[in-house]
Amino acid sequence: MSGMDEQDRDGINESSMSLLSSESRWVDGSEIEGESPRWFVDDDQTGHKMRRRLVRKTKRVDSFDVEAMEVPGVHKGHDKDLSLGRTLGLAFQTLGVVYGDLGTSPLYVFASVFSEARIKGDEDVLGALSLVMYTIALIPLAKYVFIVLKANDNGEGGTFSLYSLICRYAKVNLLPNQQPSDEKISSFKLKLPTPELERSLRIKESLERSTKLKTLLLLLVLMGTSMVIGDGILTPAISVMSAVSGLQDEISSFTEDTVVIVSIIFLVILFSIQQFGTSKVGMTFAPALLIWFFSLGSIGLYNIISHDVTVLRAFNPVYIYYFFKRNTIKAWMSLGGCVLCITGAEAMFADLGHFSVRSIQIAFTCVVFPCLLLAYMGQAAYLMKHPSEVEKVFYASIPDGLFWPVFVIATIAAMIASQAMISATFSCIKMSMSLGCFPRLKIIHTSRRFMGQIYIPVMNWFLMIMCVLVCACFRSTTEISNAYGIAEVGVMMVTTSLVTLVMVLIWQKNIFLAICFPVLFGSIELTYFSAVLMKVGEGGWLPLVFATCFLIVMYIWNYGSVLKYQSEVRKKVSMDLMLELGSNLGTIRVPGIGLVYSELVRGVPAVFGQFLTSLPAIHSIIVFVCIKYVPVPVVPQDERFLFRRICPRDYNMFRCVARYGYKDIRKEHYEAFEQLLIESLEKFLRKEALELALENESINVDSEDESVDSKGAGPSNGFTDSLRTPLMADQRHTQSGASSRRLSGASTSSGLPTSVMSADEDPSLEYDLSSLREAKESGVVYLVGHGDVKARKDSWFLKKLVINYFYAFMRANCRAGPANLSVPHTNLLQVSMTYTV
Repeated sequence: MSGMDEQDRDGINESSMSLLSSESRWVDGSEIEGESPRWFVDDDQTGHKMRRRLVRKTKRVDSFDVEAMEVPGVHKGHDKDLSLGRTLGLAFQTLGVVYGDLGTSPLYVFASVFSEARIKGDEDVLGALSLVMYTIALIPLAKYVFIVLKANDNGEGGTFSLYSLICRYAKVNLLPNQQPSDEKISSFKLKLPTPELERSLRIKESLERSTKLKTLLLLLVLMGTSMVIGDGILTPAISVMSAVSGLQDEISSFTEDTVVIVSIIFLVILFSIQQFGTSKVGMTFAPALLIWFFSLGSIGLYNIISHDVTVLRAFNPVYIYYFFKRNTIKAWMSLGGCVLCITGAEAMFADLGHFSVRSIQIAFTCVVFPCLLLAYMGQAAYLMKHPSEVEKVFYASIPDGLFWPVFVIATIAAMIASQAMISATFSCIKMSMSLGCFPRLKIIHTSRRFMGQIYIPVMNWFLMIMCVLVCACFRSTTEISNAYGIAEVGVMMVTTSLVTLVMVLIWQKNIFLAICFPVLFGSIELTYFSAVLMKVGEGGWLPLVFATCFLIVMYIWNYGSVLKYQSEVRKKVSMDLMLELGSNLGTIRVPGIGLVYSELVRGVPAVFGQFLTSLPAIHSIIVFVCIKYVPVPVVPQDERFLFRRICPRDYNMFRCVARYGYKDIRKEHYEAFEQLLIESLEKFLRKEALELALENESINVDSEDESVDSKGAGPSNGFTDSLRTPLMADQRHTQSGASSRRLSGASTSSGLPTSVMSADEDPSLEYDLSSLREAKESGVVYLVGHGDVKARKDSWFLKKLVINYFYAFMRANCRAGPANLSVPHTNLLQVSMTYTV
């Protein structure tokens, strides 16, 4: 216990030193270009009474506000280690969610490959088969299963999780709301394998210094996310249409129009069941996908034995060379069809939050990979004997009498294939919203056991409408496949770039190994990307349009949010003004708790000044609440709230930062949130009293030692004494008399000296707690600012267009603050604010 106490005191001393150091200053109002707050205290004398009130004034620079103090919780790591049985259960579910897209690729891969390079002999078939086999072995197996999945953020995957991982290690987030206390969240800490290397530090410093590099990194992440959303539109269209088109050969009256109509019906059904959640969909679809993969493997093995066992020669990669030698430019263009064999590989990483690394690895290596190899080898063996049936090779290679069972399971599998990218799209949208890169949408948490399983109604219906339009407009799987490859390869290239940065910056791998990763996989992906770009005019423009639109939306939202935050910092109310107003704040204090919502993590927001000038009275206890998302997947409940006291004690004003991870869902009811907040505030008051008691006890002991040992000694060093003072000492300089009487602590079992008074006997603490209970009984009111963001008159035309129209339109049509809080209108007060950026 004594060792732990020493560590706690050392932590207090270190924190105090960081506050005294000039280098620890955060952004002050004077450091950001633009307007400063317009408030001043007016002494209004009426008769014999003088009233101090807050009024507007001309331009003034804010004072620096002290860093919020951390209230530490019990750090608990986020552990995703599961039992073997649970892991195998999750591996079974992954078949229905993650691997549907990869599993349905045999429906159309060879037809797309040989649409450019026609079959002239067995070597063409063997070359194409070898190309497909090694593409699957290198990208999904070697890259994703064994490398990329390990670059997860506490069990979460996707481009935004990589960005979050980088943001925790280097300060590259454009929104300047980071706090040193965030680094003490248990899930925030990084596990570095080696001490920091000079190379890693140089890269980190370069990223932190350069705004252009930060913006470039953000754009790279947004581009990858945009292409994932594009995949979510194209995957359902091509998968379902490929399965349904098999009926054209079996039923003569089944025309192209009928294929489109039936495909649209299946798509509407698929998107309609998303509301039931990933877990239910996965458990429902997983048995069907298991049967599908078993069918692929069995039919493939049958075709190998029945038609041509020599197809096994394709394991020799020299046939790839022969294929390119015989077909030259056409072989290169056929890569656009070959890349379809790995569509859905990114879903293994993007959907990681729904499952676990081990479950995805087991499912791929034990089921998916061997079944896909057998399926492609079986189709190649059939083409060796029947090269003219390449456009319908999948259904043509099915043994007689099995067409209808296989067709039914193929149609079900095609619908399931869409689930992987739909779930990945939901995850990416949720992460981007949490990191301030997407307008706020309604999110429904569909599982009590797995936090990552979510449903976003607006995005679900948007994806459905886009899929229906793609089917109705393109009417052919060939043109859709041309569009499909660009989005898929683009996401892979973004992932390769970010994982390389993680290797160098965080993992601190050997520079040779770090370079080998992008050289090997990046060169393969660039080769494929160059091939699919040739098909831009044949449908490849579609994912580029989708990705560009979403990229613009996300970047404008992030850009406007950063400018709005900087404007809030400029306009915040000075602490000097708050002290001049006095404890009554220039108005009447009535019983109750007022929760003032703002995005500021430091200082008094300008919206509070608006409330003081607009309302006839203000609540007896004021809590400035900031809902803040930190770059971690989950924040433990006991580390959720960060409290500190603002102004002297008789003001009864507190700062509360409610911290959430990007996978956390704020699904608690407003009454439950109030209860948690008030309980945390009570714990903070008790902790404050305990620290004061310990401080006074330490001062008394030091005074006794000094009276004995300091004869002939010089005066004490004030600076050294200040280092021993807890962080809240600056809030209590006016209450030294009360501090000497505040002797609180715990029972003897807590390890405190017996001379320390118990917390229940501390009159100051008891007064604070009784005031809190009285205010709670009077009710809680939410004070929210309804802010309009406008560009300055001297801004460029483009900035005015972006902020005044596009950003304003998105703010007006997304979920506003009261909707996110789920607060009844009877408990809500709103005031209008205009932020000039």
